[in-house]
Amino acid sequence: MGVRDGDSDGEHDRDHTSDREAAAATRAAAAQPASSAGTAARFTVATRGFTGGSGGSGGGGGSASDPNAMAAMRPRALRAPPLPGWALPASVRAPSTRTTAPIMTARRVPGRGWVMPAPRRAWGRDLGASTMTTNGQQQAGGLNITGGAAIVAPVSAFPNGVPGNALIVIPMNKPTDELKGLLEQGPAAVTLEQMWQLLGFNGPAVQVQDDQGRPIAIGLEDLLAGLEKHWTEQPDDLNRGRIYAQELLKHNRLARAEQVLSKVVAKGGTGDDWLALGIAQLSQDKHDKAEGTLKGAQNLLKDNPYPSLHLAKLYQAKKDDAKEREFIEKALSIDVDCIDAWAYLFQYEKQRGDEASAVAAIEKFSADKKTAAPYIAIQGFYAANEETRDKAVEYAKKAVAQNPDNPLALLCLSALYGQKNDLEAVVRLLQPHEAKMSRDVRLANNYFEALFQSRQLEKVTKLLNALAGSPNKEVKQFAIERSRAVAQYLQQQQQQLAAAAQPAQRKA
Repeated sequence: MGVRDGDSDGEHDRDHTSDREAAAATRAAAAQPASSAGTAARFTVATRGFTGGSGGSGGGGGSASDPNAMAAMRPRALRAPPLPGWALPASVRAPSTRTTAPIMTARRVPGRGWVMPAPRRAWGRDLGASTMTTNGQQQAGGLNITGGAAIVAPVSAFPNGVPGNALIVIPMNKPTDELKGLLEQGPAAVTLEQMWQLLGFNGPAVQVQDDQGRPIAIGLEDLLAGLEKHWTEQPDDLNRGRIYAQELLKHNRLARAEQVLSKVVAKGGTGDDWLALGIAQLSQDKHDKAEGTLKGAQNLLKDNPYPSLHLAKLYQAKKDDAKEREFIEKALSIDVDCIDAWAYLFQYEKQRGDEASAVAAIEKFSADKKTAAPYIAIQGFYAANEETRDKAVEYAKKAVAQNPDNPLALLCLSALYGQKNDLEAVVRLLQPHEAKMSRDVRLANNYFEALFQSRQLEKVTKLLNALAGSPNKEVKQFAIERSRAVAQYLQQQQQQLAAAAQPAQRKA
């Protein structure tokens, strides 16, 4: 079985431009599926994300060992990951055009991080299925569900409908006698670990792709064992080592990831391999080792700001404020448009003062730099919460004013308008930038949703016709799928009109 990353190198190259401008801000919520309730939910949203936790969650940073904060090992040159443990600015992601299996998915999309798409609803057969709940509380079918455990029960146990936050898991293998006996007794509470074991998975189920590109589910332990065997068969194939290290980092197996990456580096690894090794060491609080490794990465990646940012994070752990500030500024001197660096600087200043002084320091430092990145970074701290969204809008407006042609600034502001259900504002903002949409599916998505939700169907048709001729594969696929949705909507409208006209014809 071959494990693929979900996107071909050709697609990666086509996304190169948008990848570079959005790579610093990829820990945010994805666009909701077309079936989501509410207009705002359909926009490619700009929310606050955390490299140390789930995007959009409140509170401070999380663990520095979060796998999403690690470098993704691809069989090609890699871009540096975001820093662990601090808030990221708003980001946006293209709406998914791929179908996914009803098992938790872990798949990397270039420029947009690790995708966890919304689960499809699937129905169990005679042996039933497992419904896994997420944190938070939902009420559906007269049942309150809270916590992070799981309920194993046949679908028939939910006569009034399966709860909206349930994930249906269909056993791929023959159910064990233990699972059959459990289901016969009725609904039973089990832990997530027990659920995976009952379903025959060796560890939590993760989704990968086989050599034909088809999604399959496999237990985490089996996946890691298979990747280790794949690498040990040809230990001089560094790409195999990188893929193995990627999964180890993603699933917080830091010690083993460090061992693998050390071998990759010793055999002639690239600067990205040095950076990933430094992150693994930093995540384990091996500060002296990490310092030397990250400085090596800095020497090899002279145009990459992330070694400097991770060194700043290291000096933060060592409580060396002067060095921390020095390396933040060094990162900005390398790439003035690095949103992560501006977000780090904002948080650095805020921790030593307050919000007003942090904004003033950012504006002073960026006074002679013509970039929208500082305001894109700041608005990301306020975009996720409805109470602070107006403040996010003001900073997003400043970002657009600083650079009216910056796609990410346009994307953030249009998403915020969409969340506020201000469709006219979205149209006014994006209409002058229709030409950019043939290259950026995220802008196309927000503009389409604003036009369609306001029923400007003539403009919708014109937009989709223009996008259908785009050389960008993702944009073209978006246009095709949205065209089908619009055609289906118009067909339903005609059917409703015809049904309403029939009684009148009978009376006549």
